[in-house]
Amino acid sequence: MPGSFGETQQGRRRSSVRRPSIATTRLGPLTHHKKPEPGAPFKIIFVGAGNINFVRPWDHSFRLENKLGPRLKVVAIIDPNETVAKQRLDVKRSSFVEMAYRDTRICSSLDDFVSTMKEHERPHAFVVGSPAAFRGSTKQGRDFEMQVLKHFPKDTPAMFIEKPLSADSVDEALTVAKALVDSKAVVSVGYFLRYLRVVQKMRQIIEDNELEVMATNARYVCSYANIAKPAWWMKSKDCGPIVEQATHFIDLSRYFGGDVDMDSVQAHALEWDEPAGQLSAVPVDESSIAPDDRIPRVTSATWKYENGAVGSLTHALVLQGYKYSCELDVLCDGYQLKLIDPYNAPELRVRTPEGDDEQVYTFERDDPYLSELAAWVDECPGGPSDDSALADDSEFSILSSFEDASKTYALSWTIRQISEANTKRFKKKEKKADA
Repeated sequence: MPGSFGETQQGRRRSSVRRPSIATTRLGPLTHHKKPEPGAPFKIIFVGAGNINFVRPWDHSFRLENKLGPRLKVVAIIDPNETVAKQRLDVKRSSFVEMAYRDTRICSSLDDFVSTMKEHERPHAFVVGSPAAFRGSTKQGRDFEMQVLKHFPKDTPAMFIEKPLSADSVDEALTVAKALVDSKAVVSVGYFLRYLRVVQKMRQIIEDNELEVMATNARYVCSYANIAKPAWWMKSKDCGPIVEQATHFIDLSRYFGGDVDMDSVQAHALEWDEPAGQLSAVPVDESSIAPDDRIPRVTSATWKYENGAVGSLTHALVLQGYKYSCELDVLCDGYQLKLIDPYNAPELRVRTPEGDDEQVYTFERDDPYLSELAAWVDECPGGPSDDSALADDSEFSILSSFEDASKTYALSWTIRQISEANTKRFKKKEKKADA
């Protein structure tokens, strides 16, 4: 029976699981729920002219155009590749959002922008979609957030930062996290799956029934044959699939299970040079990648949460089409909550103590990318929430702070490092047996 605001539930309805209390935000695919109203300019700088900021399915620029309407003023695009940045700008200036980009400047770096910045160009916010190697660190050239704090020590602009939040060590990321917390800047990290309505329904069921999570079980089966980006296949560049890709499900696991006892983490990997690790459709020339730099094919990890619950993750490079196969189980006393296919057709299946039949929830017109950006903008100084007449009554607050995201980053790296250590021990054991 169709529910309100696009919610659909199939199977028998249970009184112990109420329909979600949902605010007025109803988002269609790549659309906004209402026409944005005029108001004071909200000045944004896009850091990175790549896909995450300007190409669908991500396209942060499109979502912000929908969210802010005539209020959006893009002060600059920061990217050392001026040709690509100019292409993005030409497209925007030839469209109906031309006004937002009319005065946009292209700058090669933050220093370049700040050295020529006029007072009326002072940004309210940065949307950071540059590669992870350029952020989340204190080291020169990799320290974008720290450079923002240096150039704007007072009234620091807000930042929306993509995941993974760094490509440097966990200690470096934690140092940046502390600096951002101390600055009191409004910062959100792009773990967009938290904003899915099916994910929020899971949280509501757990909270409404006062449940304690007993276990999380995440399965992320990747379709590897169409990932043709060479850096993705190099641990030294994109940090490997656990840190770069499985981080989304590691984060969702933490979102339900809470903080992890890091000493409890165990992990094993199937490596590229093992018999079971031979792949038939790798889309890059792996022979050009150093053997120690090649990524694992399967990683399996387990851990304990601080409340005693257990967590597990399996990430695998197996499929050869385009769609991934991803699921997350959250288990509580009497309840099984199964999140299925969150990237393509998000669905929640719930079994409760009241019967063996599963209740199935889907939400139409759901755009978690817009939801995460809308929540962030509404909390930014100078954003819609600063003017009650323009406030958006956003359904969400920021769900992923930099400080919390650094815990996901730490768990991701711990899984990778422990799996690599176990691989080394396994190979030493093999050599000793062959001697």
